Amino acid sequence: MAPRTTEETGPSRPLNVEQIVKKAQNFDYNPLIPLKYWLRTAGTLLKEANIYEHEGNDQQTYLLLFRHAQLVIRNLSTHPDAKQGKDRLALAQANKDVEHGLMKLEVLKPRINKRYERYEQLLRDRDTRRASATTREASRSREQKAPSYHQMTDQRPISDPAVASDTETLAAGDNRDLAVQLAHREIRRRATARKATRQAGISEELEQERRTAGVWGNWEEAFTKNHKSIDQDTLSRQMQNVRLQVNGSTSAEDRNGSSRPSFESQKSNYHYPVVPEHHDSGSWKPLPQPSSALDDYSLRSTPTSTVAPNLPPKGYDFDMPRNQNALPLRPEKEALPASSTSSDLGSNPAPQQDLKPSTFTFKPSAYLENGTPLRTIFLPPDLRHRFLTAALPNTRANLETCGILCGTLVSNALFISKLVIPDQESTSDTCETINESELFDYVDGEDLMVLGWIHTHPTQTCFMSSRDLHTHGGYQVMMPESIAIVCAPSKGDWGVFRLTDPPGMKTVLNCTQTGLFHPHGESNVYTDALRPGHVDEAKGLEFDVVDLRP
Repeated sequence: MAPRTTEETGPSRPLNVEQIVKKAQNFDYNPLIPLKYWLRTAGTLLKEANIYEHEGNDQQTYLLLFRHAQLVIRNLSTHPDAKQGKDRLALAQANKDVEHGLMKLEVLKPRINKRYERYEQLLRDRDTRRASATTREASRSREQKAPSYHQMTDQRPISDPAVASDTETLAAGDNRDLAVQLAHREIRRRATARKATRQAGISEELEQERRTAGVWGNWEEAFTKNHKSIDQDTLSRQMQNVRLQVNGSTSAEDRNGSSRPSFESQKSNYHYPVVPEHHDSGSWKPLPQPSSALDDYSLRSTPTSTVAPNLPPKGYDFDMPRNQNALPLRPEKEALPASSTSSDLGSNPAPQQDLKPSTFTFKPSAYLENGTPLRTIFLPPDLRHRFLTAALPNTRANLETCGILCGTLVSNALFISKLVIPDQESTSDTCETINESELFDYVDGEDLMVLGWIHTHPTQTCFMSSRDLHTHGGYQVMMPESIAIVCAPSKGDWGVFRLTDPPGMKTVLNCTQTGLFHPHGESNVYTDALRPGHVDEAKGLEFDVVDLRP
């Protein structure tokens, strides 16, 4: 295994709830995008929140749940398609999901703020010690006066909530082997959990509903059957109360009918909340907090007796079999290779049982043009070859073939673990998915996330056509990291792309042209996503090909 490269800047600074809320509200909403894409986006937010919650990342869980509630209540409820048949039913389910999310927000809030207060207090204590030391040395070096606490606070960059400060932060591209091991263990664990629930006679529909209400590890206990229905006004009021409490205000019900400020107009006057006593939270119970990164990553050795064995008798024949309980002879010391250091654990990876997603956090590997961090997507190197093999009959007939890249989230990195080939209709220049309900039933049933798509250009070169750009816009709305892989088998070429943001996303989403090939006003609407972008090929990453075509 290659050495693990950790973040050199030290632990990530924790955020308080007010800071997380500001980040959660910072997203672009475009009502021109069909509601079905926004509903898939809402579902993806919940899947990510459940995974981060299981891994003990309270900050990112809070951000995703708050963003989900904001999206559904403030935006999707007024979408032009909100009252249309199937979309109306899906939106009603999304509102029920918000109800569960609001309950989680109330439980997570004091934990997040308590951790933030503890961190800030440690900084103040350190600042006090430094100031005292500087005062004692003022006669010798007055210009070396330590910066004030407020100066230090202002100089520290705002953290990415997804990078938890109590885990080992790793550079994804330099730790592929570890990433693959983590992904394999976690994907198998989740598959085993799904199999167990289905063997217990729980339907996929009920399983999905329970997962929405709870979390990976204890969702059976977290769900109660008799939830009272909550209308849109009640949800909006609950959402507003959460925001008011973040700002240090009381709820609407506690102000005796006084006028209620709008959600957007709240001014921050935040006060740290008192950590509440533990009470039964009704339909959801928080997961127990994982141990610290040092505890999770401790190198555990096989227990041995603390009593030394008896000395062998004189004349003992050392060629005879040893007592199996005796301690082995200590090997001679050997010099480490020049490239090894005492802090380099790459040559001594943690045992398999110590590889827990909650122990590590892969830091963002790239950024959008607007500064938004992008999590690493690990791509199996042989995926495109398997895809081209499945697409060969269409390629010979000069027909395009498309597939969906599905996977999961582990330790703040995304892993492609399924190549799903949906039922489709193709021409030489287009490929359209049909029977989308079957596709997404499979994706949801396997607890997968859609991470992008792959398609062929049977006779053309490797590029993103205007039709491809419009198709990919729907994927990148659901997840900023979404990728488009284009294979040009006749040219022996391939590429991994994403829309730029800005200007690509807004240019494509606001375009109303419908032709197969039409120009856009901006020239740099898409870019390469392979490393040094956020996509990294990971040798040994396992994946399955699922062909849904008849």
